[in-house]
Amino acid sequence: MASKRYESNIERNKELAKALLKDGKKERALLLLKRKKFIETLIVRISNQLEQIQQLICEIELAQLNHEVYEKLKQGNDALQSLNQKISVEDVEKILEDTREAAELQEEISSLISGQLTNTDLNEVEEEFTRLMEEQLPEVPTEALPERESPKRVRAKEDEPRSKKIALPAS
Repeated sequence: MASKRYESNIERNKELAKALLKDGKKERALLLLKRKKFIETLIVRISNQLEQIQQLICEIELAQLNHEVYEKLKQGNDALQSLNQKISVEDVEKILEDTREAAELQEEISSLISGQLTNTDLNEVEEEFTRLMEEQLPEVPTEALPERESPKRVRAKEDEPRSKKIALPAS
């Protein structure tokens, strides 16, 4: 808002300086041009200061964000350390081992109650089945088999006349 006022002031001083030169008032025209130059310099200086303020604001916002991130990381690290102090590797290993043993016991109890076969029982059944199959199969002959003559190919098609090729009209 202030810069627009200064810019309009610069333009007005320039126009007045031109008018004063036409009227022959060189000293007043020179004074207005100096004033115009001073205002232009002032605008540049104010613009630079505003830019520095904007940059400072951005740096402050970034510093605040960095501080928030640092605090959140610190809180997260503290929470993680607190939780890790409550849990030891040995406790976790013991719980996992107890869980595995309980699952095995439950599986054994379930198989006894339902009458299902265990893996050992299934292996025994498979072995017995294999023995029965071997008993039913005939023995493999130990003598060499006689050689068979291969039948000769009959070429009946060669004796038949070949069919004629016919050209079809293009559509």
